[in-house]
Amino acid sequence: MSKTITYLILALGLSGLLSLNAMAQTRIAGKVTDEAKREELAGISIAVKGKVIGTITDQKGNFSLTTSTPTPFTVAVSGVGFQTQEFVINNDRTDMNVSMKEQVTLGQEVVVSASRVEESVMQSPVSVEKMDIRAIQATPSATFYDALQNIKGVDMSTQSLTFRSVNVRGFGANGNTRVVQLADGMDNQAPGLNFAVGNIAGISELDLESVELLPGAASALYGPNAINGLLLLTSKSPFLYQGVSAQAKVGVMNADNRATATTPYYDVAFRYAKAFNNRFAFKLNASYIAANDWQATNYRDQSFSNGFNLQTGSRQNNPGYDGVNIYGDDGGVRANIYSSLLGNGQPGTGANGTSQILGLIATTQIPQAGNRTLPQLTGQTPLQIFNAIIPRLDISRTGYMEPELVDYNVNNLKLSGALHYRINDAVELIGQGNVGTGTTVYTGADRYYIKGFVLGQYKLELRGSHFFVRAYTTQERSGDAYATGTLGIGINEAWKPSASAWFPQFFGTYAQTAFQGYAGAFLTALGAGQAPTAALAGAQNFVNSQQVTWLGVARGVADQGRLIPGTPAFQQAFDAVASRPIPGNAQGVGAKFLDRTNLYHGEFMYNFNKLIEPKIVELIVGGNFRQYALNSGGTIFLKKEDGSEYTINEYGGYAQASKTLAEILKLTGSIRYDKNQNFKAQISPRLSAVLTLAKVHNIRASFQRGFRIPTTQSQYIDLNTPGARLIGGLPVFAQKYNFASNPVYTLTSVRAFGAAVQGGTAPAQAAQLLQPFVSPGYDPERVETYEVGYKALISKKLFIDAYYYYNRFLNYEGGQQVVQDNTPGRAGFPASLLSSTTRNVYNLPVNSPVQLKNAGWAISADYQLPANFTIGGNVSSNYLVNTDEIPADFVTFFNTPKYRYNLSVGNRNLRNSGFGFNVIWRYQDSFLWETTVANVEATNRKQTIIPAYSTLDAQVSKKITSLKSILKVGGTNLLGKLYTQSWANPGIGSMYYVSLTFDQLLN
Repeated sequence: MSKTITYLILALGLSGLLSLNAMAQTRIAGKVTDEAKREELAGISIAVKGKVIGTITDQKGNFSLTTSTPTPFTVAVSGVGFQTQEFVINNDRTDMNVSMKEQVTLGQEVVVSASRVEESVMQSPVSVEKMDIRAIQATPSATFYDALQNIKGVDMSTQSLTFRSVNVRGFGANGNTRVVQLADGMDNQAPGLNFAVGNIAGISELDLESVELLPGAASALYGPNAINGLLLLTSKSPFLYQGVSAQAKVGVMNADNRATATTPYYDVAFRYAKAFNNRFAFKLNASYIAANDWQATNYRDQSFSNGFNLQTGSRQNNPGYDGVNIYGDDGGVRANIYSSLLGNGQPGTGANGTSQILGLIATTQIPQAGNRTLPQLTGQTPLQIFNAIIPRLDISRTGYMEPELVDYNVNNLKLSGALHYRINDAVELIGQGNVGTGTTVYTGADRYYIKGFVLGQYKLELRGSHFFVRAYTTQERSGDAYATGTLGIGINEAWKPSASAWFPQFFGTYAQTAFQGYAGAFLTALGAGQAPTAALAGAQNFVNSQQVTWLGVARGVADQGRLIPGTPAFQQAFDAVASRPIPGNAQGVGAKFLDRTNLYHGEFMYNFNKLIEPKIVELIVGGNFRQYALNSGGTIFLKKEDGSEYTINEYGGYAQASKTLAEILKLTGSIRYDKNQNFKAQISPRLSAVLTLAKVHNIRASFQRGFRIPTTQSQYIDLNTPGARLIGGLPVFAQKYNFASNPVYTLTSVRAFGAAVQGGTAPAQAAQLLQPFVSPGYDPERVETYEVGYKALISKKLFIDAYYYYNRFLNYEGGQQVVQDNTPGRAGFPASLLSSTTRNVYNLPVNSPVQLKNAGWAISADYQLPANFTIGGNVSSNYLVNTDEIPADFVTFFNTPKYRYNLSVGNRNLRNSGFGFNVIWRYQDSFLWETTVANVEATNRKQTIIPAYSTLDAQVSKKITSLKSILKVGGTNLLGKLYTQSWANPGIGSMYYVSLTFDQLLN
C-alpha cells in the first residue's frame, strides 16, 4: 500500500518537474504601509498569482522577490484585515510602494471548500461558512474549536473539556461520523473510531489560518462520509506567516456539580516559522492544555424497571436502579428476583441453588403452631406462598459514580512541524507531521476514559497552483483507555461474582426474610382471633408494606464488604480490571481497549486551467485510494479465523466542470465514483446554479447526492458493553452468532411479550407476540439533497445569508436492538428472553425499512454600524419530516434541537483605541438524544431528553502595539447555569480566562 502511494507521488511529481526550464529572472521590491496610520506593515503577503512563489514584508514593511515567471504577470498584495490589491508586472520593478486599506469584512471571504477551487463566498454553489484569523481573535470562546457552535446551524456535543463533536443538520452524535474534518487536506479522523476526536490532534490555534464549514452533503467532491458536512482546517504557511508567536492563557473553571467547584485552567502555545530565499521554509508548533474536566453527575434512574422512571426512580426506592452516570449497575448485571428464584417458570429449577426456597417453604416447621409447616397451616401450596412473598422485580447491583472511576485531570499536547521547499515558482514540496496526545473522556456505547491517547498524521505533498498530489497516514494509539461501565462491572465481579455469589445472597436473604415475615404476620393474626382467610390477607399486606425495607436489608447483606473507592483493595481491583483487555479472561472482566488501527491515503487533483481557458470552462479531476488496517487486539473488532483483523480498501474518482454565463449565472456540475470492497459502488452527482443580480444579490440552487460507507466499527465491531453486545452489520456476524438456527427477536416485541406475561398471560400463549428480526439488508447510506439559498451584501453594510434544504435518505443507517435466547437447548424459551442472565441482547446497524426525510433552514444577518460596531444574529431549524412512518424500535440518532439561535454585538477596534469586545448569546430548544450509551429502555421509550439552555459569553481585548501583543479577558457561560449538550455527558459550567498573544510580525 505504502509503495503504491509512493509511486503515485513520484509519477505526478515528475510530471511537474519535467516542465521546468530555464527562464529569465524578474525582480520586484518595495514597501507596504497602512494608508490610514501611515505606518509600515509587517507580514504582508506579496504573491505571484497562479504560482506558489511569494514573500512577505519584514518588520519595516520592506519586501523583495525574484521570480522566473514570464512577464507580464500579476502580483497580489494581501494581509489580514486589509483589501487585496493587484499589480501587473511587465519588467523589473524595485520601487513598489503599496498603501493598504482596511477591508470591510462582511461578505469578502474567499473559500475553497465548496468547489475545491478559490471563489468568493458570495458565489459559492452551496452553503459555506468561514472563520478567519480575525474571527478567531474576536471570539469569547476559550478555543476556536469551541467557537464553532456560534456558527448558524452548528450543534456541539461536549463530552470533555478536550473533546467536542461538531454536528450539523441533525443526526448528531458523540463523535460524528457524518462530518468529515480535514486538517491541511488530511482526514483528521481516528481510523478505529472513524470520527475526529475534536481538535486533540488538530491544528494549534496559533498556527490556524482559517476554518471553513460546508454544511450538508459534500460527497461529490470529498467522497465517503461527507454526508452531513465538511470541516476544513487550514494552517499557516511558513512562507507567509514567519517569526515567533506565542500565547499564554490562564483561567478558572467553575461548576457546582464538581468535587472542587473552582479549578485552574492552563493553555500555552508556541510557533516559530522561517523562510530562506523564498525557496525553503519550515515551521514548528507546540501547544498544551491542562485542567480539571467538567464532570458527569447525572444520577437519575434510566432503568425504567419496576414501574419507575427518570423522575421517580432512585437507588433507595428502585431495586433495579440504573443511574445515568453510575457504572456497575447496568443491564448486564441485573436479574429478575422472581424468575431467578423460580427458574424458567418451573418450580425447583432456579439457578445456583436459590430454588431451595420452595423446599424451605414446604418443610420449615413452626414450633408455636405445633411444628406444622406453613402450607399445612394455610392450605396453600409452596408455589402459592412463593408467589405471595416474592415480587416480580428486576434487581441490579450497586454501582459506582463516574467521579469514582475517572481521573478528571485532562490534558492535551499537540506537536507539529513542516518543511516546505519550492522546487520552482510553480511547484512546492511539503513534508508535514502532526502529533496529538492527551487525556479525555469520550461517550459512545459507554463512557470511555482515554489516557495517553496518541494520534499521529504524517504527510508528503507535491503542490502547484493547479494540482496537488498527497499521501498521508494516520496512526491511532489508544493508550491506557478503558470503558467505565465495564470497569464498574469488573470491580464488582472481582469482589463478588454476580451469578455465583451476589445475586444468590441477595435473593436468599430477601426470600428468607419475606417468608419469616409472612409466616409471623399470619400467626399473629390467627392469635388475635382472625379467620384464616383474613389472616392471609393481612400477611400479604404486611409483606407488601415491608418489601422496600427487606430489599434494602438484602442489599446490605449482599454488599457487606463491598470495595470502597479510595481503599487499597478497591484500587487493586480497579487496576486489574482497567489493565485487562476487553472482554477479559479467566482472571476476570477486562475494561481496557487496545486500538492501533492505521489509515493510509493517497490522493490527487488536477485543474485544467493551464490547458483550457477558465472563461471557456473550468475543469478539475481527482481521485484517491484508502486503506484501513484494523488492529484492536480483538477488543473492538472481529477477529478472523487466523486471529488477525480485517483490512478495508476503498477508492474513488471525481470530475467537476463550471461555467459562468454573461457574468451573472454560474453553473457547476460534479460527479464522483466510489467503491468499497464490502459494498457496491456509489455514484454521487452534484448540480448547482448561482444567479447574481445587481452584483449584490446571489440566488443559488443545487441538487446533490451524498453517501456514507459504513464505518469500520459499523462493519466489524464486536464489543460487549453493559447494555448490549455491539456487532457489525456485515453477514459474517449473523453467521458467528448463529441467527439462522437460534433466531433473534425485535426488542419491541420482547417488551410486549414481557408485559403480557407480567399481566398473567401464560408464556406459551404470549409468545405469539414475539416477532423474529429479519434484516432489511445492509448497504451504504445515501441522501438526496435539494437546497436553495440567498446571499446579499446590501450597501456594503448588511450581509444576509439564508438557505432551505430538504433531504431524502435512502438506506438510512440506524440502530436495531434484538434479543436472543442463550439457554442450552433453549430449555427456558420463551421466558428466558425476559432475564439478562438467560438472553443475549445485540445492537447492530441496519438500513431503515422506510425512507427518512428531514428538512431545515437557517438565516443569518450581520450589520456594520458606524464606529466599527457590528451586530449579528442567526437562527436555524432542523426537523424530521416523516416521523409517523418510522418504526417505533428504529433508532434514528436525529439528535438536534428544532430551533437554536445566536445573537452577537462587538467592535474590533473601539474608536481606534486598540480596545475591542465581543458578546454572544446562545439558545437552543430541548430535544430527544437517541444513543447507545443510554439504557435500551430509556432510548426506545424516547425519554432521553436534553433540556433547553441559554448561555452568555463575552470578551474584552486590547492590542498592545509596543509589545506586539494582544491581551484578552473573557468568560463563557457567564450566567453560571449548568447545562449539558448530550446524554450521559458532563454538565458545563463557567470559565473565566486571561490570555496574552505575542506575534513578532503583529501590526
